[in-house]
Amino acid sequence: MAGTRRVAEPAAPTQAVGRRERHKRAMYERLYTASIELFTEQGYEETSIEDITERADVARGTFFNYFDKKEEVIAAWGARRRDTLRAELGAIAGGGLDTLTCLENCMRALAKINKLEWRTTQVMLAAWVRCGHPIFEQPYATSLFAEIVTAGKQAGEIAEHVDPTLVGNILRDVYLGTLYRYVGRGKQPTTLANELVTTLRLVVNGIREQ
Repeated sequence: MAGTRRVAEPAAPTQAVGRRERHKRAMYERLYTASIELFTEQGYEETSIEDITERADVARGTFFNYFDKKEEVIAAWGARRRDTLRAELGAIAGGGLDTLTCLENCMRALAKINKLEWRTTQVMLAAWVRCGHPIFEQPYATSLFAEIVTAGKQAGEIAEHVDPTLVGNILRDVYLGTLYRYVGRGKQPTTLANELVTTLRLVVNGIREQ
């Protein structure tokens, strides 16, 4: 999930960040945090812009200096989850890992992220669907899975005829479909990682080089 941000990209480490930019970033974080807290506590639809700005203790118009509309917070939340996933995978990455292990690590990292913020995930995923984001946004998980499958093809682990993007789409559907079921049942994600990895193995067994 991605969205257009008005706040400038973080400056390079060698550049000094001015007071004005620090204030903008701090205000953005204040509004973002207030939004996520309220969505989690009382629901996305039930939370108004006024609720958010009151929690953040700013004027209503300040919200629109950072977000064009409320649903842009959903996009920001999704972008942060992507960053968290990349960091999580970077922390567990190691040389010599085979394709299946890399994909399993990815599924387990996704399950971990959802488990850590389960109530927020329930609310935000439902809001993400209602706002039409799954239809219009670039499928980030697809490209991540496809990267791993492409590396597997190059290493000779995956059959040459396999289309990495198609496999990426299948694995993304496995992940989101499983997650939707957990959210729909109101079920705690204690077995989410096991279910994702088990289904992943079924898919990978069909694309491995024999």
